Amino acid sequence: MSLQSGFRRVFDVLASAFRNEGVDTCFALLGDANMNFATRLAEQGCRMIYVRHEHCATAAAMAYARKTGETGVATVTCGPGLTQLMTALPAAVRARLPLVIFAGEAPLKNAWYNQAIDQAPLVTATGAAYHPLHLPERMPTAIRDAFLQARRERRPVVLGVPFDLQAREWSGRTDLPVASRELAPALSPMPANEDDLKRAAELVEGARRIIVMAGMGAVEAAAGPACRDLASRCDGLLAATLPARGLFHDDPFSLNIAGGFSSQIGRECFAEADLVIAVGSSLAHHNADGGKLWPKAKVLQIDTDPVAVSQGRQAADAHLRADARLGTEALTAILKPRPADWRSPELADRIRTLPADSTPFAPDPDAHDPRTVVAALESALPADWQMVNSSGHCSYFFAQMPSRPYEKFLTIREFGAIGNGISFAMGVAAARPEETVVLFDGDGSLLMHIQELETIERHGLNILIVVLNDGAYGSEIHKLRAEGISDEGAVFGRTDLASIARGFGIGGETVSDLDALPDMIAAFRSTGGAAVWDIPVSDKVVSPVIQRAHPHKAAAAGRTVEDKQ
Repeated sequence: MSLQSGFRRVFDVLASAFRNEGVDTCFALLGDANMNFATRLAEQGCRMIYVRHEHCATAAAMAYARKTGETGVATVTCGPGLTQLMTALPAAVRARLPLVIFAGEAPLKNAWYNQAIDQAPLVTATGAAYHPLHLPERMPTAIRDAFLQARRERRPVVLGVPFDLQAREWSGRTDLPVASRELAPALSPMPANEDDLKRAAELVEGARRIIVMAGMGAVEAAAGPACRDLASRCDGLLAATLPARGLFHDDPFSLNIAGGFSSQIGRECFAEADLVIAVGSSLAHHNADGGKLWPKAKVLQIDTDPVAVSQGRQAADAHLRADARLGTEALTAILKPRPADWRSPELADRIRTLPADSTPFAPDPDAHDPRTVVAALESALPADWQMVNSSGHCSYFFAQMPSRPYEKFLTIREFGAIGNGISFAMGVAAARPEETVVLFDGDGSLLMHIQELETIERHGLNILIVVLNDGAYGSEIHKLRAEGISDEGAVFGRTDLASIARGFGIGGETVSDLDALPDMIAAFRSTGGAAVWDIPVSDKVVSPVIQRAHPHKAAAAGRTVEDKQ
């Protein structure tokens, strides 16, 4: 790609280098050290989403990357602009999302600059890569290499560019380097070794109760049908990790989520399993609920990068190094079909009809049970809308929507931070501009970055935000109560989120009657736009995750009246 003739500054060339990489969407917050670059990027045809907080730029780019399969791009200024990224970056690293972030640096010519800080150690401490670009002539190539690195290593790469260098006249080459997409290796899927297949088949043939569990590697390899065939061949059940939830949403023998968010029937079946076949899964700590989810089962991992230990625990007992789809297909091909035993009509009926959690709690006349709210939403929301789940106590309940396919449901929560939901929703809305996006969030999480309601309104993003409002930080109050400690520091009262939304120029409703939801959804579908629906929920209903974490104290404040007598 040749650069335009005429007078150019370095920031003109930097913007051209990003466009040369195919960047067509960038999430940005402008400051001295990036505003010229970002302005030129917009002038060259890149769609810019101008957010109100730097963290939200990076978090939105994360969701955009997950939804599109492309490298997410964001830009922030130096110093305080970059320090705001310290929660988003480790989340992107752990979710293995490729990002390139253009961050300014303090001017090199200044002996002192108010916003100067050693940025590299902050970034590298999160697990992301940091590259200071201090030689203008090499900057276009360094940008290309950053995109190659982000894609190959599946993690964020942050570029620090002093803004006095950006303002210099460009004196380098008149053409740009070959784009990363033309240099990236074209790798074919990795088939399995025959000896490895035989050993894996022996393990499968010696097992009685098998669950095939798919992760994001299975999603990316399009291994869903292969997993279904394998489970059917060996009379096994299906499950997916939380990020891949919904991959088998329409299969009668799908247990939905494997991990801390597993349903009652899911935990029951995993407890019976003697073999879990993990397909394209990193076998993270939460995926196995710290080893408690399948206490009797061995684990066979099918992955291009199999591991023995993951996040401090032995993750797998046997390994089949292969592409998720090819390895699963090859294993299925050499197995003898089993007659249906575990896969019975009775089990399929229990999977279909049993609630995810049936723990009784005392009724709250002033608020809804969050499980009832989610069931009503599951029934009423259109099948073609994009769903985004946030983090926090409410995220367990929202995850229990078994009819929603992976393609329509985004979950990123590897770092366990609340406050990301609204950013993720903006990223999905940018990736799917023709579709309606529904964000499921809690009041504490939404309030952390509620300023982005203005961003949503200004950019005309089609986002409906549904909030479970318990007037508190839900996880914290339940843990404090279970420990017999005052919850005063985590209880704030129910903020009138609907009024706040209207103040930002979008719709806002407080939902007191769940029977009104179908008509509200139909009206929103006809008008589009953006809105916040504030649903008061009981702070006495405790998620099973917290119930299991405190088995002897059992969140006493949430027990039923009958239990207390």
